[in-house]
Amino acid sequence: MSVVDALLSGRRFGKFASVGAVGAVFDVTTSTVLRELGVFPELAVFVGIEVAIVVMFLLNDNWTFAEQGSAGVGAALRRLLRSNLVRAGGILVQLATFRFFYRVVALDLTVLDIDGWFVVSKVAGIGTGMLVNYVAESLVTWRVGRS
Repeated sequence: MSVVDALLSGRRFGKFASVGAVGAVFDVTTSTVLRELGVFPELAVFVGIEVAIVVMFLLNDNWTFAEQGSAGVGAALRRLLRSNLVRAGGILVQLATFRFFYRVVALDLTVLDIDGWFVVSKVAGIGTGMLVNYVAESLVTWRVGRS
C-alpha cells in the first residue's frame, strides 16, 4: 500500500476520527475543569491537550494502527515520545486557534455558570489541529505505507 493510499484509507481515518472524538472529550473536560478551578486559560488548554494525547496514543496504538510498529513496552514508549513530538504542529495550530477565538473574537457566553466561550474556542482549536495531527501521526509515528 502506498503512502497516499494509506493516508486516504477511509477505515483508518474513521478510526482516527473516532479516537479523536474520545480524546476531545478528555481534552475539553480536563481543560474546562481546570479553567473553572481558576487555572490560566492557555495553561488549562495545554494540560487538556496532553491528557488527550496520551489517551489517544493508547487507543491509536492498540486499535487504529495496531498492525504498525514493533511490539513491546520500549517500542511503545518510543512511539509515545515520537507522537508527542509529531503532534507539536497540531498543538501549535490548536493553541493558536483557541487563543484567536478566546482572546480576539472573545464573545460572552455562559452556560450553567460555565464559560461556554472557552469550550467553543477549545472545540474550534481541536477541529483545526485534527488534520495536521492525522497526517503527521500517520507518516511519522506509525509510518503507514512503509514496509
